[in-house]
Amino acid sequence: MSTVAASLAVQRNGRPVTAEELAPLAFAGYAHFTAMQVRGGRVRGLDLHLERLRHASVELFGQALPDDRVRSHLRAALQAGSADVSLTATVYSPAGEFTVAGADVEPEVLVRTGPAASGPVGPLTLATVEHERVLPAVKHVGEVTKTYFLRQAVGQGYDDAAFVDRRGRLSEGSIWNLAFWDGDAVVWPVADILTGTTMAVVRRQLDRLGVPQRAQEITLADLPALAGAVVMNSWTPGVAVHRIGSVLLPEAPSFVRLLHRAYQAEPLTAP
Repeated sequence: MSTVAASLAVQRNGRPVTAEELAPLAFAGYAHFTAMQVRGGRVRGLDLHLERLRHASVELFGQALPDDRVRSHLRAALQAGSADVSLTATVYSPAGEFTVAGADVEPEVLVRTGPAASGPVGPLTLATVEHERVLPAVKHVGEVTKTYFLRQAVGQGYDDAAFVDRRGRLSEGSIWNLAFWDGDAVVWPVADILTGTTMAVVRRQLDRLGVPQRAQEITLADLPALAGAVVMNSWTPGVAVHRIGSVLLPEAPSFVRLLHRAYQAEPLTAP
């Protein structure tokens, strides 16, 4: 069996899913998820992934599954595949969309594994798009605009897109958080964003390393004064960005190495 085939698995509530069970989900869009990289059967920031699922479930469904049950579903999926995978855990309501589910309708979990990933090499160029996500604090599946703006950006000769809100603030990328460097401190953009688990891991490890950090509103006009920029997500803690819109930025390899060092300092945890 190939490595790719060994890493592919889809499970529902801790057991292999059938085509009949998947069919209604193919047309559903009321769900949320978290994505993680698993190495040696373990995950960095597992507590953050569980917190994300718990918070989003309460927001969307009014209730959340116990962490122990979610962890058991993650373990079952990992036991069915290889030790190094990309894993996505999606939580949804069996009541489906366009319904009002009662408290007796408990959320369910769909877990998918695939080949391990590490993200692009970079440096990247990002087109700027005025866009604000609905429910930005929830990693939900209703995100057609992300792929749309990514494809529009690539069609214009960029690698991806960065979002600018109605106040002119840079917020996040299509599937990325943004981070900046002023030469001394890591600068996190202030806007309505989804706080990524990798972002949260890096922030707490930078604190432990004693690296200065601050949060501020960042507009395109602020970029020339900065010393570097990156994108990060579950694939990677940092890919250099050397242009946002028409503004060029230094690649800042020491900044990228710092973020990777912080991420690597986070311990791996088994589900």
